[in-house]
Amino acid sequence: MALEIYAYRCRKCGAVHYPYRMVCRRCRQNAHNEFDPVPLPRRGRLLTFTILHTLPPDFNVAKLGLGIVELEDGLRVTGQLDIAEPKAGMAVQGSVEVVRRGEYEKTHGLVFRKA
Repeated sequence: MALEIYAYRCRKCGAVHYPYRMVCRRCRQNAHNEFDPVPLPRRGRLLTFTILHTLPPDFNVAKLGLGIVELEDGLRVTGQLDIAEPKAGMAVQGSVEVVRRGEYEKTHGLVFRKA
């Protein structure tokens, strides 16, 4: 079963937000919990990226790519990159995976690969 990350659609105006917001950025008319969860699209375009070379020891990798991706619906999200040579503008496909392992916990997030 594939894991999902959800955006939130305003019940008053239909604007979609990610991450969760207390009040709609567009209409500012709703109260807390007046959003419906909707799964984020998996495909998008890499807008920009960076490669981190000095990570905390619990990452267990020498370097880590992070990118900002514009998804098919126009939302922009940040995620890890599993791409050898990323280039701005390239098509990417995302999935929800374990992005960090602690001694007693796992943290899930978006990982993007070349589409």
